[in-house]
Amino acid sequence: MILDTNALSAYADEQMSVFEALSTAKELALPVVVIGEYRYGIALSRRRDWYQKWLDEFVRDCRVLNIDEATTQHYADIRVELKRSGTPIPVHDVWIAALSRQHGLPVLSRDRHFDSVLRFSRVPW
Repeated sequence: MILDTNALSAYADEQMSVFEALSTAKELALPVVVIGEYRYGIALSRRRDWYQKWLDEFVRDCRVLNIDEATTQHYADIRVELKRSGTPIPVHDVWIAALSRQHGLPVLSRDRHFDSVLRFSRVPW
């Protein structure tokens, strides 16, 4: 299962609802976009050292999803679909959705705007 940035943050903060939602996941995956967004948040945090250490350890236990040529086609398809339906979502989330489609993995997220993406599975928590 792919973790969105809000799920990654909740996991780091040990929110039980995230652990429950992930209890049946066979593997955890992090898009590079999510790692970047989270590192940005860490840079602004008062607990920077703790979160940086936690993230470095957590990433080692996850599958990191990189953006490649195949991802770009999914990205373009999703952007066109969303534009035509009049339901745009933030660009970083389009990349997450593209990686989800490419790898056939659901995304754990609280962001309901993902529900506008066709052929996409959001797991709420």
